[in-house]
Amino acid sequence: MQAPCLPDDEAERIANLRSLLILDTPPEQRFDNLTRVAAGFFRVPIAVVSLVDAERQWFKSTCGLDARETGRDVSFCGHAILDSGVMVVEDARSDPRFADNPLVTGGPMIRFYAGAPLKSSQGHNLGTLCLISPEPRQMDAVEIQMLQDLARLVVVELERPAE
Repeated sequence: MQAPCLPDDEAERIANLRSLLILDTPPEQRFDNLTRVAAGFFRVPIAVVSLVDAERQWFKSTCGLDARETGRDVSFCGHAILDSGVMVVEDARSDPRFADNPLVTGGPMIRFYAGAPLKSSQGHNLGTLCLISPEPRQMDAVEIQMLQDLARLVVVELERPAE
């Protein structure tokens, strides 16, 4: 298993994430609505708003997953925030970065992963809106665009003060 590299802007990215005062806050309907829409639209059992902190990925919203966080060292999202595009892993068992990952070899038995970076207005990838399935699959260009569009809506909510 390959631990994700750190983004070039890691210190600024972490500062931006923490300035939002969102980490370790209770679930909120505005995020849960988006993960339910993502899971339903893409027909996957799991959709997550994942925020990548220094040592962990913390889940602001989950649909189909009970966990609230995992270590950054096993996170798929830690890899996805390294680029501006959607990271698609069609079958994690055949990807050398993830083949021996405990999230692949054990529960939740990740096979398919797609993560769209949550790019803040300051230009930092704070985490992802990600889709997970225990079945391998592919995404077409329209689906990738839709996931990016939903990720932008998540960022709007992240940067909007809670009511």
